[in-house]
Amino acid sequence: MNNHIRCLPTEDIEINCSSLSQKTNNSNLWQSLHSFWEKFLKKLLENPNELQVWQKVDRHGNIYWQAYDPATGKSFSSGSQADVCLWIEQLYRY
Repeated sequence: MNNHIRCLPTEDIEINCSSLSQKTNNSNLWQSLHSFWEKFLKKLLENPNELQVWQKVDRHGNIYWQAYDPATGKSFSSGSQADVCLWIEQLYRY
């Protein structure tokens, strides 16, 4: 029984690695395009006068909430979701 073992030349190894890197880059490109498309559609379909509430993370990893009412121009920010809900209720109560 003969075992034939052949080593790849260095050039082939580099080519294989670069094609793997390109596949990763293509995957990242598609993920970026998909994310951009989702954000674009969301922005396109949203009502500009609708109350906006979103969650953010600061550079220290702390999570907080922000709310903005385009109709009144008022905004609010808090680390508590309950506080934001109270602000919204008070905003529309009067």
